[in-house]
Amino acid sequence: MRKIKRISLLFVLLIAGYGLFAQNINDGKQFLYYEKYNSALTNLNGIVNAAPTNVEAVYYLGQTMIAMDNISGAKALYQKTLMANPNAALILAGMGHVALLENNASDARSRFETAISLTKGKDANVLNAIGKANVNAKNGDLAYAIEKLNAASNINKKTADIFLNLGDAYRKQTDGANAQLSYQSALNIDPNNARASFMIGRIYQTQGYSQEPIYMKYYNEAIQKDPKYPPVYEWLSAYYYNRDINKSKDFLDKYIAVADANSKSCYYQAAYLYAANKNQDAINKANDCISTGGSNIYPKLYGVEAYAYNKLGDSLNSKKYFETYFQKAPADSLGPNDYATYARVLLKFPGNETLASGYVDKAVMMDTLESDKAEFISGIANSYLAKKDFENAGLWFTKVISVKKNFGKLDLYNAGYNYYRASNYKASDSVFAIYTQKYPDDMFGPDMQARSEAFIDSLGTTGLAKPSYDKVIQMALVAPDKEKVKAQLINAYRYMAGYAYNGKKNKEEAIDYLDKILVLDPTDQMAAQTKKAIQGSKEKVKTAEVKEKTTPTKTKIKQ
Repeated sequence: MRKIKRISLLFVLLIAGYGLFAQNINDGKQFLYYEKYNSALTNLNGIVNAAPTNVEAVYYLGQTMIAMDNISGAKALYQKTLMANPNAALILAGMGHVALLENNASDARSRFETAISLTKGKDANVLNAIGKANVNAKNGDLAYAIEKLNAASNINKKTADIFLNLGDAYRKQTDGANAQLSYQSALNIDPNNARASFMIGRIYQTQGYSQEPIYMKYYNEAIQKDPKYPPVYEWLSAYYYNRDINKSKDFLDKYIAVADANSKSCYYQAAYLYAANKNQDAINKANDCISTGGSNIYPKLYGVEAYAYNKLGDSLNSKKYFETYFQKAPADSLGPNDYATYARVLLKFPGNETLASGYVDKAVMMDTLESDKAEFISGIANSYLAKKDFENAGLWFTKVISVKKNFGKLDLYNAGYNYYRASNYKASDSVFAIYTQKYPDDMFGPDMQARSEAFIDSLGTTGLAKPSYDKVIQMALVAPDKEKVKAQLINAYRYMAGYAYNGKKNKEEAIDYLDKILVLDPTDQMAAQTKKAIQGSKEKVKTAEVKEKTTPTKTKIKQ
């Protein structure tokens, strides 16, 4: 009798313990849903340490590590578990996820199919894990993910997480309609699911600012359903970061109040100080975050320091922190502005021109907005201009023209005039030829073409600049305000005089153009002296000719 009581008591304790672990796993999953990874890690580590064979706890602990970019830790955990239980299908699905993140798609597919085979394709949790892995990994197979998630939803129609993953898969496939239907299915199961409302809002936001009333409605709905859901506050703080810094700060405070205290939330505080133009405060905060962040420091903290030092004009420290930032941050977390800003910093240090150019090209390739592309390229062009490297300034201003559909006069001026200042007259002529074609009523185009061509034909013998100067003369003579174009007209006449004298050997025509200059400006000494010199040479020629005609020919008498 006493033995039976002991067995019953042991059974009760086992059931109670199982219930406790199940409850804790749900807590861990909830922390993951909230993206509170430190809390999830602490929770699930405790369960796995107490029950290493708890497959579900091990799987979610590995998923937490993956979310924290600790891929090697997740791999080691899953491998250790599989050594003890090779047929743990959920862990095989987790290992497939790791394989995808390690760019080993064939190994991943093999593990996924093994997991499906072991469960005969009837375990919704395994199918959901496989779908999620393919959605979250860059090289995941979205069609395969959708197939498995649909299969999971047919087996288990009461788990919102399956439909959330399915919505993510469709959204990544840019199928907004099916993504929204999937998120709505999650809401039908769990009406207070904040993530589902949040993600529907994200779909509408991709359609542009005109949809703001709709996506904001869903974001606010997510907050109303679950005020403790951190991602929506994080997103809205970022949304207002460059629009309304006060609103951004308000949502940042709400995010920090419900999120884990970690180096990422610390980063947001430093980023706010930077946005508020409190650059030294941002640096100090970032340093504090890094010093207290332990081994899992959010890489963007180094970016805040790099940007803040750049704003303070400390290029040496800016370069130093950009180097650390680019070294520690995952490549897919770096944005076009990171590459463009780092490039401008690099150009302040000789020998980095090739690296800087490559980063700007990458920024332009990544960004989808024409205005951003032009801004990135102009930033580099202006960096060269500040160093009076006019050749490279002209080159980069020419690239601005190449990315703008409707480039204007200033764009052409920046490119052409910097080539002109660099004595690259052929490039200058080419740019101003475009100016002349696009703005045929503006004298500036043919005038700069003519000036460039005159330098190319430096001896003035081929008349290369004559057609352009003909245009300048024609336009100047009919200009409503002759005084405004007098300098250009005089310059054109001066070229014509030189070409007439040197190229055509026509002294009368040369004098005629010089006379036109003197009519416009009687004090022009250059024109007066040149005319006098040509006239003097003419008189010498006439005198020589007369002398030759009047001098008797001496006949040599033979002795």
